[in-house]
Amino acid sequence: MKKVSVIILNWNGSKLLRKYLPSVVQYTNSDIAEVVVADNGSTDDSLQIIREEFPSVRLITFDQNYGFAKGYNLAISQIRTPYCLLLNDDVRVTDHWLEPLIDYMETHPEVGALQPKLLSDREPQSFEYAGACGGFLDKHGYPFCRGRIFDVTETDNGQYDDVAQIMWATGACLMMQTALYRRVGGLDELFFAHMEEIDLCWRVRNLGFGIVCVPQSKVYHYGGGSLAMGNPRKTKLNFRNSLLMLYKNLPARSRRSTIITRLLLDGVAALNFLLHGEFMQVKAIWDAHREADSLYRNVYRNLYYNNIEEAKPKQFDEEKLNILVEYYIKRHKKYTQLKT
Repeated sequence: MKKVSVIILNWNGSKLLRKYLPSVVQYTNSDIAEVVVADNGSTDDSLQIIREEFPSVRLITFDQNYGFAKGYNLAISQIRTPYCLLLNDDVRVTDHWLEPLIDYMETHPEVGALQPKLLSDREPQSFEYAGACGGFLDKHGYPFCRGRIFDVTETDNGQYDDVAQIMWATGACLMMQTALYRRVGGLDELFFAHMEEIDLCWRVRNLGFGIVCVPQSKVYHYGGGSLAMGNPRKTKLNFRNSLLMLYKNLPARSRRSTIITRLLLDGVAALNFLLHGEFMQVKAIWDAHREADSLYRNVYRNLYYNNIEEAKPKQFDEEKLNILVEYYIKRHKKYTQLKT
């Protein structure tokens, strides 16, 4: 029986399939894993390419574009392997990339999700923005990584080659227990895009499971294929979804104070955009807060994970940090500087 389904979600990505799928097929041991492409209603020649050029790949087709979160949820509902691995369509894998991930998961049942080392396919010596060597959240819910703080990515010199407990794993290459993925409800389809994997990992941690980075496996991510940095829609989604994560996953005793602080900090960010004449960014932050408040009141308020008080996931020193102070005032641009 195969142990893992490597699932690539595709929508009109024929060029990316031709560029990146060959490495996945070549370096994924077919004795232990199946490669699955879940197609979100493509109208280009993606289906023809998969059927003719990659006959060993299992193809799942949908009648329309269900988006990132729902597309993966639908695909994972159709697999039967113990583990699922969500892999972006712009990831190049390397020889024996999968074995260390499976071995770690098999020998550590307390681990619910993990990721490999994520390097940049544009600059192979550097970590990639989307997840580097594992992610964390600071005291206000701002994400950062081993190897990336805000927009500064480090060169990989082996400084993070230890297996490490982390708070969230990148959605560019995320492996989970399939049963656990279904148990926590999968990716939140209301997020649409951005931070959905952080929210997923937070829910996994709230059930007492660990998240780790296993850098003995490495992959290369091209990145930046959805919305460009500085796009107002990207700004709105990032601000909105960050607030939704806090609404959903913080215990009630700390939720209110944390969110109030975030509202103030987001106001400072909006003022900075205003002073620089970036009015569409100001509107994006306003819309983000308005939508987050509406979704909380109408959707999330009464869901079970909003009332979890007994969950005691592993605590990290990183949760005590104010990453804004570390980055902008102390000028700490590298993860290794944060604890000095």
